[in-house]
Amino acid sequence: MGEQYEIRRFTPAAKDHPAYPEAVAWMRAVAFGFHDSRRSDERVDKGLEMQRADGRVMTGAYQTGPVADHALGAEVPVATFGTMTKTLNVGFGRLLDTRLVTAVTVRTSHRRRGLLRRMMAEELGLARQEGLAMAALTASEASIYGRFGFGVATSEQSVKVDTSARFVVDHTPVGTVEVADPKVLLELAPVIFDRLHRQTPGSVGRHEFYRQFASGSVSRDDGDDPKVKVALHYGPDGDVDGYVSYKFGGWSSTPYTMEVVDLVAATRAAYLELWQYLGAIDLVERVTWDEAPVDDPLPWALRDPRCVNASDARDMLWLRILDVEKALGARRYSSDGVLVLRVRDPLGFAAGTFSLSVSGGEAAVQAAADGAEPDLALDVADLGSIYLGGVCPVTLATAGRITEHAPGAALTAKRMFAVERAPHCLTHF
Repeated sequence: MGEQYEIRRFTPAAKDHPAYPEAVAWMRAVAFGFHDSRRSDERVDKGLEMQRADGRVMTGAYQTGPVADHALGAEVPVATFGTMTKTLNVGFGRLLDTRLVTAVTVRTSHRRRGLLRRMMAEELGLARQEGLAMAALTASEASIYGRFGFGVATSEQSVKVDTSARFVVDHTPVGTVEVADPKVLLELAPVIFDRLHRQTPGSVGRHEFYRQFASGSVSRDDGDDPKVKVALHYGPDGDVDGYVSYKFGGWSSTPYTMEVVDLVAATRAAYLELWQYLGAIDLVERVTWDEAPVDDPLPWALRDPRCVNASDARDMLWLRILDVEKALGARRYSSDGVLVLRVRDPLGFAAGTFSLSVSGGEAAVQAAADGAEPDLALDVADLGSIYLGGVCPVTLATAGRITEHAPGAALTAKRMFAVERAPHCLTHF
């Protein structure tokens, strides 16, 4: 395979740079892999601009041998892989630098040749060498990434909310909501999101696309989105502490529906009052949102909780621990205790037996003494799943994914790894 393909890494070049055609070809390959329509040159340039703002690195696998007549040329990668580094909230306000993996594609005609494994192993190795303890991704297919050590850590759901006369939120407003020009979110969205990010376990720092998307400056397809409208929430002190970006589903929808593009609330009051605003929009009887938390307070605040029709929970954020000692030592714990963990790792980065000792919520983590018997034995993917408290160790033990060598160890882990609120990630990447 090494003679047939070359792996190249580069940063997204601007239009006046000699490497610009390489970046454009990479973007086109990603769009093809995700079945997107061909985007205009202007939209591709906007995408490259946003990727430069994020400090992204593009990786591509390129054919080095002969290319079939009339097929895409050798300058177009047959596999793509993108990375950037953002922060992950690991609970109790602590942020951990994390390597985000995105834009993973392999052209159908070049699958099962080890390209994804090669790119993944090399990129994770580079992240580990840089001192990062964690990697993360969001998966379009759930069956792919477990073998690389990623485990599901947060979930989300889609909601359809009946905002007819039944919709009444039992909450007395403490602030106000006002309509604003969508472009104000170019400035405000990152500031408001940062407040939410710092108080939400599982939250990942946002990339440039989000402020552009929430403000209607770009769409997921091509050009801007003139349908987008924005409302801001002002707290009792007059500061903006939440926003909702939304658009009308069209007069052909039944019932008439408003679609939430992005909803970010840095306070509990802002969340409920933005929903009160959405529920009061004239001519609309349904509001939909595809990124709602599974542990959503909205139904509990409604007089009729059946106004909320929620989908089954689906996996959202997947975590991959690269350095067990750093990752476990980075977070605070809800309960004191001692656990010895034996970790398996198919790629070898995090394998070993480790002692986790927590006192006063602070952890001491070190390699266990030779011959130490583990309390729990688990794959690194399962350690990633329980890391934010979003998946119960007792459940994984019952499922046979975690082996409990010491009776009650899974329950001890559940208590120790709990975080202050249910983990939720609003950032797709």
